[in-house]
Amino acid sequence: MTDADAARRILKAVEDGFDDQIDFTADLTRQPSLRGQEAAAQDMMARALRDRGLGVDRWLIDVESIRNLPGFSPVMVSYENAWNVVGAWRPQGARGRSLILNGHIDVVPTGPAELWASPPFEPRIADGWLYGRGGGDMKAGLVAGMYAFDAVRRAGYAPQGDVYVQSVVEEECTGNGALACLQRGYKADAAIIPEPSQCKLGAAQVGVMWFQVHVQGRPVHVARAGSGANAIEACFPIIRALHELEEDWNKRGHPAFAEHKHPINFVVSKIKGGDWTSSVPAWCVFDMRVGLFPGMDLAQCRREIEETVARAARGDSFLANSPPKIVYHGFQAEGYVLEGGAEPQALLERCHESVFGQKLDRMAFTGTTDARFFGLYADTPAMVYGPESEDIHGFDERVNIDSIRRVTQTIALFIADWCGVKAG
Repeated sequence: MTDADAARRILKAVEDGFDDQIDFTADLTRQPSLRGQEAAAQDMMARALRDRGLGVDRWLIDVESIRNLPGFSPVMVSYENAWNVVGAWRPQGARGRSLILNGHIDVVPTGPAELWASPPFEPRIADGWLYGRGGGDMKAGLVAGMYAFDAVRRAGYAPQGDVYVQSVVEEECTGNGALACLQRGYKADAAIIPEPSQCKLGAAQVGVMWFQVHVQGRPVHVARAGSGANAIEACFPIIRALHELEEDWNKRGHPAFAEHKHPINFVVSKIKGGDWTSSVPAWCVFDMRVGLFPGMDLAQCRREIEETVARAARGDSFLANSPPKIVYHGFQAEGYVLEGGAEPQALLERCHESVFGQKLDRMAFTGTTDARFFGLYADTPAMVYGPESEDIHGFDERVNIDSIRRVTQTIALFIADWCGVKAG
């Protein structure tokens, strides 16, 4: 471990810079970095990294350069504004171990803004929490990684291993931003992803798949509704059948998720159809997100989904001859379990305990994070470890300010010990 005096100086540096850290987090949260609108927020990150003496790499993701890589997910939106930013610390004659601090800049839509207690992109602080869309998921964690590095430097130390602070896009829908970092050559001996893990070590996560089901109907005037085929109502038995598959997948179980009663969730997240209230709808499309256990093969999962939809369609007199079509888009993400990497895990546990005064608990995510790319495709132990947040993806998303402070301190101590430091 870093000696006691150095640790005290680093912890104090976090404290001394913490007001500025929260101000920057709020300013970053103020940027509505929805998918395709991340450029302004990425400009902020690039400037902040450059101000800290890091070499800044800002590039537009080239889909063709990653399309055939393991972990790629199909896209349905333009990449004309899909900018990644990496700040690189590369000390001359580096002999320490290297580290990636990865976070995503993209945020999900707010839903009806009038249902928030305050405007979602006007961050506010109340009762020890910072409110705003994306503050918890995961701008507070992204900024914590940068300020943890900053604290080590302001304490008078220079990390002796390479440190890469990555601000990526596309985490909320594909993960292709993190994949593009791997394709660009950014590798390290360990990675920390400060997603909102409630100050626990995220040691496992489910895989996630997105798909659409396109259903055709036969439009007629509603006065003769019985002679038509209602595409919207035809979706109902398909959805029920998919939920039966959901229960089957949950029964298969996985030891990493033993504490979760229902870790695999199938969710109909969007649905649209029809053209006119007095016409039997001729079409319907619904989007579904499904979870899957680590180790489940994506191709086999797709076959089971397709067989389930086809079987349900055969029970409909119209769909039996006009089967639904399935379109895969967005996440095609494998599950991930943190295996190996005993040394960085043990170090993170010690750093956490020195800051929090208690043991680092573990958790399994029933969602996905970019940790999978480093662990599955780059042989890099990837540890999810971030602050306490509530209502991410919901109304009044918020992140606990004291947890940001302590997570930042933990990561700062980890940087110093993992990479090694010298005065300078």
